[in-house]
Amino acid sequence: MIIMLAAVGLVLGTIFVFELVVAPYFKKQFIATLANPPQTVSTTVAAKQSWQPQLKAIGSLRAMRGADLSSQVGGIVSAIHFESGAEVAQGTLLIELSSADDVAKLESLKATAALARLTYDRDKRQFDAHAVSQQVVDNDAQNAKSAEAQVAQQQATVDYKMIRAPFAGKLGIRQVDLGQYVSPGTALVTLQSLDPIFVDFTLPQQALSQIGMGQKVKVEVDTYPGEDFAGTIAAVNSKVDTTTRNVQVRAEIANPQHRLLPGMFATIDIDTGAPQDYITLPQTAVAYNPFGSTVFVVDDKGKGANGQDQLVARQVFVTTGDARGDQVAIVKGIDVGDTVVTAGQIKLRNGSPLKVDNTVQPSDDPNPHPVEGVGK
Repeated sequence: MIIMLAAVGLVLGTIFVFELVVAPYFKKQFIATLANPPQTVSTTVAAKQSWQPQLKAIGSLRAMRGADLSSQVGGIVSAIHFESGAEVAQGTLLIELSSADDVAKLESLKATAALARLTYDRDKRQFDAHAVSQQVVDNDAQNAKSAEAQVAQQQATVDYKMIRAPFAGKLGIRQVDLGQYVSPGTALVTLQSLDPIFVDFTLPQQALSQIGMGQKVKVEVDTYPGEDFAGTIAAVNSKVDTTTRNVQVRAEIANPQHRLLPGMFATIDIDTGAPQDYITLPQTAVAYNPFGSTVFVVDDKGKGANGQDQLVARQVFVTTGDARGDQVAIVKGIDVGDTVVTAGQIKLRNGSPLKVDNTVQPSDDPNPHPVEGVGK
């Protein structure tokens, strides 16, 4: 009987202790776990990279010499002496406008000028023989000069109807047809000198001390992704734009194969100074806020009761430097070797437990390029 009572008392005591002590403890731990579960993030280890200081700009390509050829006089196109896209030398006859009436008038004026010259020469001999007055000779001289001037004027009109290449270059697509009437100023064809070719761009006035004549530049166009074209600075404008405080710069690029064409959009990189070492992070790791830029650093609190590492988040203020592609330089705030959260930090706060999963990482390329087919 006594043993039975003792057993019953032991069971009741165990239930009492479980209900008042053990159960509340585990319940509290379970609720705490539900309230702050580990957050899955991806991380990277901060390391230094060597960066070449650069100035970046955008600009447009333009021909060393380029013009949309047109006629100074109106007329009907009587002959076309070129094919679209052809290379031509300076002075090459390209287009003729109908000029029969102008040529006839020119011949008439030449005859008039020749007669005026003969009259002047005859009267000058008569003057030497004292047969005519000085006034007659002077009038003859004036008439001869006037007639010759009219010949020169008419010759210019005839020449205007012969459109020639003002410089050597590559023709574009012709804009007129045989028999078409063109008025003065009508664009007939474009002519561009493509080798070398210029790229015009602007830089802020603060960059003036970092550039100079002959300095090398790298030019990229999206027509040839991943390919650089080397050039040198050929001119810096003599004034700064008072509206934007930018200065115009022109670089010259060799273009022997005519792959670059005027009007193309270009990006320009200019190396300045010696390479420098910076701690870099993917730009996704940095949260930019009005009160300052921050990152989350992963702290290892050692092994937990389950034998796994206890990882917690710690928010750190950082000072950022230049950005390049997907990377940003960190000037102050973290050290080499720190583990930094690169994705998933939007749900974190100081002390949040972490679970690291680095199977997917954000892009960390200092010079990214579009990939064909992505997003389709």
